[in-house]
Amino acid sequence: MGGLKTLFKQTFIYGLATVLPRMLSFLLVPLYTAVLPSVAEYGEVSVIFSYFVLFNVILAYGMETAFFRFFNKEDEKDTVIGTSAISLAISSIGFFIIAMLFQEQIANLINIDVKYINLVIWILLFDALVIIPFAWLRATQRPMRYAIIKIFNVAINLGLNLFFLLVLKDLAKGESILAILYKPNFEISYIFISNLVASAVTLLMILPLYFKINYKFSSDLWKRMMKYALPVLIAGIAFSINETFDRILLDYLLPKNEGKTQIGMYSACYKLALFMTLFATAYRLGIEPFFFSHAKSENPQNNYAKILEFFVALGSIILLGVVVFADILKPYIVVGEAYWEAMWIVPIILLANFCLGIYHNLSVWYKITDRTKFGAYISIIGAIITLLINFIFIPTYGYKASAIATLTAYALMMLLSYYFGRKYYPIPYNLKKIGLYLILSITFSGISFYQFRANYIVGISLLIVFLGVVWLSEKNHIKQLLKR
Repeated sequence: MGGLKTLFKQTFIYGLATVLPRMLSFLLVPLYTAVLPSVAEYGEVSVIFSYFVLFNVILAYGMETAFFRFFNKEDEKDTVIGTSAISLAISSIGFFIIAMLFQEQIANLINIDVKYINLVIWILLFDALVIIPFAWLRATQRPMRYAIIKIFNVAINLGLNLFFLLVLKDLAKGESILAILYKPNFEISYIFISNLVASAVTLLMILPLYFKINYKFSSDLWKRMMKYALPVLIAGIAFSINETFDRILLDYLLPKNEGKTQIGMYSACYKLALFMTLFATAYRLGIEPFFFSHAKSENPQNNYAKILEFFVALGSIILLGVVVFADILKPYIVVGEAYWEAMWIVPIILLANFCLGIYHNLSVWYKITDRTKFGAYISIIGAIITLLINFIFIPTYGYKASAIATLTAYALMMLLSYYFGRKYYPIPYNLKKIGLYLILSITFSGISFYQFRANYIVGISLLIVFLGVVWLSEKNHIKQLLKR
């Protein structure tokens, strides 16, 4: 249980670094849906953020995961740090120069105003340059510093959004010097300016780590890292397609005004799945270094199996809890009834992100055994499913097709990872217990939302029954963890 104790301690701190800032940024959803003049404008913001996700993956090109693998594998750790930092710095600056030179063409290609493209390019540069320093903090188990910087980043982003969108207009009246900063109908630009400042400050905070790096570059090591990283890159691009490309396709396949409006509704209600995303992300941040550092310990498979069991138990509670109270949560998260038409997607997207979290837990086998190409294959299959369902059904069913595509892709990826994992790195998962949690939580969620929606007597009763099942199954482990 010592390894699990370390995992939960680190996961808790990384959770603070992820959950608390994201909960702060969660306030941006009601802010945007309240301040932006229309659902379509929120849809436009969502499309731009979708491109952010895609290009963040491209600019990282799997080097973060490769860094973890080789940092724990190689004796010359300084060379690993130096090689990966130099590689990312050169590629990021190269991208920045090319993107700035061709920003007009990029804007025309993706049908986004060039003034937004300019801001996005700067943000992507700053975000790419902090990848290795943050990875180094995680690899050397310095979660507190990691957490402080991450939280400060989102606090700045949130504070500037509140200032620009709520306060500046009133302060800029009269002869105030702040009148220079205020521009009417400039809300979308203010959103990305806030993001840019936060990213720049984060880079400044983490910049001292660059002065501590011993800039040793090994071409042989770089080639081995890239061989490991490229399948991760392919998998990452496929993931970005699964995660956000549906917004781009909605914009592309539907009439202009209808497309942006559907994207706005879909993206806003999608945020109710943030509770599951936060949980899965915090868990993954703690797990990834744990997987590699304990790969050579005695019988690590038992720990990996127990980790998935805990994840499914906690994830099932979150799934059912959010579904039961979705209609209570929605006015505080999504301001404006114009967005609520898309509430139908909430249980589906929650379950989709749950499947994705399980997939990340299952993916240990191909990372530990250096078979990252399987991660790429599985992700590509998921991306193909996403694209096919969206292309075929968006013109008829709109955002509902996107939700179904996301769930189908992540569920299939989860099953494929389990299937291949049994062959190459068998882990003794307790399928009966995991299956019980999944079946009960999914069934109870469907009954509560689609049959007895807003009937809290039924919903809370189902939640209590499920909590009782989890307690009876896990009480010994829970007591043992609490004692430790």
